[in-house]
Order: sequence, then C-alpha cells, then structure tokens
Amino acid sequence: MKYENIRLEVAGSVATLALARPDRLNAINAATHPELRDALDKVEGDKNVRCLVLTGEGRAFCSGQDLGERVIADGAKLDLGASLDANYNPLVRRLASFHIPTIAAVNGPAAGAGANIALACDIILMARSAYLQQAFARIGLVPDAGGTWFLPRLVGLKRALAMSLFADRIPAEDCERMGIAWKVLDDDIFASEVAKHAAILAAGPTLAYQLAKRALIASGENDLATQLDLERDSQREAGRSKDFIEGVMAFREKRLPRFKGE
Repeated sequence: MKYENIRLEVAGSVATLALARPDRLNAINAATHPELRDALDKVEGDKNVRCLVLTGEGRAFCSGQDLGERVIADGAKLDLGASLDANYNPLVRRLASFHIPTIAAVNGPAAGAGANIALACDIILMARSAYLQQAFARIGLVPDAGGTWFLPRLVGLKRALAMSLFADRIPAEDCERMGIAWKVLDDDIFASEVAKHAAILAAGPTLAYQLAKRALIASGENDLATQLDLERDSQREAGRSKDFIEGVMAFREKRLPRFKGE
C-alpha cells in the first residue's frame, strides 16, 4: 500500500510510524486508518523490529479527528459511534496490546483522539513545548479513543473529570508531574533522546516486556491472589526463554546481555 497520510521507517530494530499531514496538524482522516492498519501489520510481521515509535511530522503530534470530514447538513444526525467501532477502537486496542514496546513521541500538540492514541502507547515522551488536550467538550462531545479508560487510571477520577470538562491544554511538565509522561525532553534534543530510549527497548528482552505489560494491565481487574497466579505463570514462561539464560550468563560474565527477544 502506498502511504499518503503516514510515514513508516525502519532503522535496525526500531520502527518509526509518523502521522504525516503536517498542514492539518496531523489530523486523522478516513484515509489514514487503513494506512495505519497496514503499517502496523508490516511492523508486526517484521521479526527484526523490537520497538515501535509513534510520532507526528511537523510541529504537532496529532490534533485528533479531521473535523473537515464532519460535514453536517441541516437537521442531519451523524453516527459518530460507527467511526469509533470501525477505526479508532480497533486502533487503540491494538496499540494497547501490541507485541513489542511502543513509545508515543509527542513532539507537539496532542489533542482529542490524538491525545488518547498517545495514551494507548506503553511510554510517552514529550517535547517541552508539547501539550495534551481532551478537547472534546469544546465541540460538544465526550472523550473517546480510550480517554475515559486511560485518564482515571493515570491521574485519578477528579483530575480526569477536570481535564475532560474544562478541556484545557495540559503542558508537558504537568503531564510528567501527573504520571502521564515518562519524561519531558527539551525540543532541541527531543529526536535524539527518543532514538536513545527506543534503542534501549529494542535491545531488551522483548518477551519479558510483553509478559510484564500483560500482567500490569490485568492488575487493574485482578485481586491479589489472581495477580500472584498470573505473575507465577508469566515468570514460568519468562524463565524458559533464551533471554533469561543470556541475562544470567551476562550477569555472571560481567558483560552487557545480548537479548534476542525469545
């Protein structure tokens, strides 16, 4: 598939998927979704790729849904739920459960669905000039694309309510303070620092990462006994991996491990 709205690049074991409509602040239109699905299929099918970076071209990460497509005739009523069922919800589910670590490199404004797509990634790195915004209330809508699920778990119910109802811009430093962003990086070193973080994850024990991710996500619904059983089963699987053997050997030999993700 030829991409017109995104860009996919693979360098070594890191894939970078960039939303590429900078003239529209990388707003997502209908044509973007099949391209995203195709790109994620390619990443998933490439066994050499061990980290995915999601970012935006130009000065924005993503301004959310392209409202230019939401043409409303007099008296007409749109079914916005259909778009969520067909496009946004499958995308968020896929990112949240992706088989390799994902980094949202928020290089600029991330608003509406764009903010929540970032929240679906494992780790968020933000440029100092960037911000997140649950902008839905400004056009009479409710947060979607997972926003009402991610936010209360990250910042608590009261903050999630305030962010959703006031629809304010949340600066990068506040996102870091509230636990949304892992790190805030100066704009002039943002790209190089993202590359460093991606390289670290790509060189890590991918299977262990995957198991840890599943366990951490499940912990929100499990009681302690169930979670302990899940940890046991996950550790049993990790303990049978080649990466565990390599990790122990590297420790004994006082060298850096050479993980292969298996």
